[in-house]
Amino acid sequence: MTKKLRLDPDRLLPADPAVRGVARELYASVKDLPIVSPHGHTDPRWFATDESWTNATELLLAPDHYLYRMLYSQGVPLDALGVPGRAGRSKADPRDAWRLFASHYYLFRGTPSRVWLDHVFAEVFGIDVALDATTADLYFDRVNEALTTPAFRPRALFERFNIELLATTEGAHEDLDHHAAIRRSGWKGRVITTYRPDAVVDPEHEEFADALRRFGEITGEDVQSWEGYLRAHRKRRADFRAAGATATDHGHPNPATADLSDAEKQPLFARVVGGSWTSEDAELFRAQMLTEMAAMSVDDGMVMQIHPGSFRNHNRWLHQHYGRDKGADIPQRTDYVRALKPLLDRFGNEPKLSIILFTLDESTYARELSPLAGHYPCLKLGPAWWFHDSPEGMRRFREMTTETAGFYNTVGFNDDTRAFLSIPARHDVARRVDCSFLARLVAEHRIDETEAAELARELAYDLVRRAYRLDEPHTLAA
Repeated sequence: MTKKLRLDPDRLLPADPAVRGVARELYASVKDLPIVSPHGHTDPRWFATDESWTNATELLLAPDHYLYRMLYSQGVPLDALGVPGRAGRSKADPRDAWRLFASHYYLFRGTPSRVWLDHVFAEVFGIDVALDATTADLYFDRVNEALTTPAFRPRALFERFNIELLATTEGAHEDLDHHAAIRRSGWKGRVITTYRPDAVVDPEHEEFADALRRFGEITGEDVQSWEGYLRAHRKRRADFRAAGATATDHGHPNPATADLSDAEKQPLFARVVGGSWTSEDAELFRAQMLTEMAAMSVDDGMVMQIHPGSFRNHNRWLHQHYGRDKGADIPQRTDYVRALKPLLDRFGNEPKLSIILFTLDESTYARELSPLAGHYPCLKLGPAWWFHDSPEGMRRFREMTTETAGFYNTVGFNDDTRAFLSIPARHDVARRVDCSFLARLVAEHRIDETEAAELARELAYDLVRRAYRLDEPHTLAA
């Protein structure tokens, strides 16, 4: 017997009937607010070309490491799921890959991926039966049929999802041609970029040498010299700002910062670009570059995002055969108090600087991050992120940060996704969880209902716009 797919209207809301009633009212007041997605990894080419996706596997499965990391953990080969490797595109038949995924969909019971996908299947595609091995072909055909229609092209979905702004992420060495094409097209959707310089500031990045060479070519600067290298960053940041960017993004292994003298910077940089660096040199150079990026943000106003704590590409074999971002990044312990002090000693009281801190180490929420953000004017807390972008992770975030940092030292929600169709689902989860948390505070007489309604809107919409400086004047170049 085929199981029905139904989204309960009270999903993720409190079980207590009295508290649930307050949460329902709060959620109703924010559920239809526009989506602001200031940090993510969707492909700007989708919106530049507005070409249809080919099939369900290409759209929903192959790009989403949240999905295939779970399947891989159960012995399902990535190639069989349509995931491309270093050798190129997968040879798997898309329908066969989808059938394999559907037959293992039970693995996602209780996970946020299940919540997001069921939302996509029901709300976006109008499917009313559950996904399993017996309905795999029905899903594949229904999704593929929808993708042939104008209503399911990228720009149409962007507008249907009520997305007010979507930020992609590009490297310092990458061109911004797709963003330029979006602007030339006359389409009104606001898709901006974000400056991600990791590949040219991390000597341990496998693309460092090639990225640095490209960085020099794009900017016309001598990036083998320290001064030329810094000028290249300033030029690229200006290019990104002209493409709408309001933020930078730094995914270092840890949040270590440094504030070296000029006499110390020059020989360190010479070792880095000369290829004679040690692992200690690489760590120190990344640390110094966070401080250099902060100095540039003071000058140009770009918001810094620092999200450390991931042991990248932990599975060596997988990295060798499939490359980066294939579900093998693992959280690790992270220190912020000592790591950030050199940067904060220099810029912690600078009113022009804004830094958003993320973590994969939840133990730091109450011990380190909330006290830091609750004191330094330049610091804000990013939302529960990546492995903690989940109902329980969001609840823990609010419980461990609110008493020390309050709500207004946080920045709302961002989805940080490559899976475009999951964006409305992720924001819906965040709004439901936040409204549930606020309803509990009302029920405990810690805030009143008027304050809760104001906070619900702040958390869903207003805080993110202020934190990412989205209302400040900016220029979009043609």
